[in-house]
Amino acid sequence: MGVSLKDVALRAGVSVKTVSNVVNDYPHVTPQTRDRVQRAIDELGYRPNLTARHLRKGRTGLITLAIPELGNPYFAEVAGAVIDAAARHDLTVLLDHTAGLREKELVVSQGFRSHVIDGLILSPIGLERSDLLERPEGPPMVLLGEREYEGPYDHIMIDNVGAARIAVRHLLDLGRRRVAFLGARHESVRQPAHLRLRGWREAFTAAGLVPDESLVVATQGYDRSDGAAAMADLLDRDQRPDAVFAYNDLIALGAMRTLVERGLRVPEDVAVVGFDDIEEGRYGAVSLSTVAPDKGDIARLAVDCLVERIAARGTGTPLGPRLIQPGYRLIVRESTAIRRA
Repeated sequence: MGVSLKDVALRAGVSVKTVSNVVNDYPHVTPQTRDRVQRAIDELGYRPNLTARHLRKGRTGLITLAIPELGNPYFAEVAGAVIDAAARHDLTVLLDHTAGLREKELVVSQGFRSHVIDGLILSPIGLERSDLLERPEGPPMVLLGEREYEGPYDHIMIDNVGAARIAVRHLLDLGRRRVAFLGARHESVRQPAHLRLRGWREAFTAAGLVPDESLVVATQGYDRSDGAAAMADLLDRDQRPDAVFAYNDLIALGAMRTLVERGLRVPEDVAVVGFDDIEEGRYGAVSLSTVAPDKGDIARLAVDCLVERIAARGTGTPLGPRLIQPGYRLIVRESTAIRRA
């Protein structure tokens, strides 16, 4: 048998109501009483029944996080941060993998698990704005990720253009002028790759320089192999850059591998900056300079927005959509900082 509120009340010499007030963190309890109840809780090993608590509020205590790639370290790190942030609200996260496919994102966003979850955090890639506008009423949803939507939902996304400008300006400040962009895409201009490419161009313009568009290389995907192939393509065309700004860290790591295989040194011959600050980038033979989104802040903002939406839904309080931009910073490591003897 588990320990009940009544058991704690008997040990502490207070009423069951007082124990409930302490467990639910109600403010109108004296510090002395709160301490006495907490000692009883610790001594008896009492654990609140979160399921019953949520059901009394008409909720399940479950939210879904849907991400495009479980194998991508960036999404894995964000997922861990979301789980930690949700736990502070006594919420359990169900993880879903969409592979970035529109049909799977539609299933998740338009009602899958709607009867068992309180809300959804979705990082979409394939969805169009019209899909969001046509979404039937269901659990509250918060968007996560870098694609622009301008839809009727809270959206947590960093300033891709500004972040890219900072990365490229760093390379230009080092005296590099042939700065390649690896990871361009041919799809909608609302894709984050287009925004980061815009930042690449704007950094040159701000410096009074003209970017070399022949150094922009599109990739099929965003993995290490894509970066390796893109870098090989440039070198095979005798278009050697003196620096690389990659769409993400995985592309940057693949590019660095090709550079080493071709006998080029990083950063002496080619400096490299990535994007995402995944853990792998910190521990290579040459550590990777990168734009580091604040993943903890991203997760906290997404969960806090969803919790606010869930509460507002219960009271009927109308909330307008919000675009919230978490922080980011450039981290300079060995791939751009020439080591001195």
